[in-house]
Amino acid sequence: MVLNMTRVSASILSADLSRLGDEVCRVKAAGADMLHIDVMDGIFVPPMTIGDVVVSSLNKTKNITFDTHLMLSRPERSIPLFAQAGSDIISIHVESDYEKGLQNALELIKKSGCKAGLAINPPTPIEKAFPFIGIADVFVIMSVNPGYGGQAFIPQSLNKIESLRNKAENLGINAVIEVDGGINEKTAPAVIKAGADILVSGNYLFASVNMKAAVESLRLL
Repeated sequence: MVLNMTRVSASILSADLSRLGDEVCRVKAAGADMLHIDVMDGIFVPPMTIGDVVVSSLNKTKNITFDTHLMLSRPERSIPLFAQAGSDIISIHVESDYEKGLQNALELIKKSGCKAGLAINPPTPIEKAFPFIGIADVFVIMSVNPGYGGQAFIPQSLNKIESLRNKAENLGINAVIEVDGGINEKTAPAVIKAGADILVSGNYLFASVNMKAAVESLRLL
């Protein structure tokens, strides 16, 4: 799996979960590059969402990259489960608790056969991610506060994208930057200009009459 171009990751947090299989088929037909799977435990963030059993069931007819975002208080315990369920990328939060340390958790993801992502919440200084440049495969900059779909993009996120991109380039490392929250045809141009490689979009895609056109509108910016 090569991560070297601007891609669209459709967040199923905004999907109709009563017919999730059909919604995933719609994402595939629309040509999205990834399926963004938000996993919440009701502790790290208030809501609770799907578990590894659901991801495993979706994996039966996969044919799309599974971009799994663990919003969990203790993600280490769940990493092997979501890897076995079919995840291609597993992202964990710099703000979570780690019994054996954050770097060990990232290495566990890689040992499980997945790309390792590191997510950063809006209030967290981007400098917290700098020590993991060259260790994490993907950096997920949250441009909304995690937990709920349909939130407005936080403009200050652009500075964090630029800072991380500049730091990585100064180190001679091609870091992959994913931006999650409030992405639509109005916010995407500035996000791409700031240095994003992957755009996570939920409400904009799933509420669209023509999801394929919505996906393409993000790619053509």
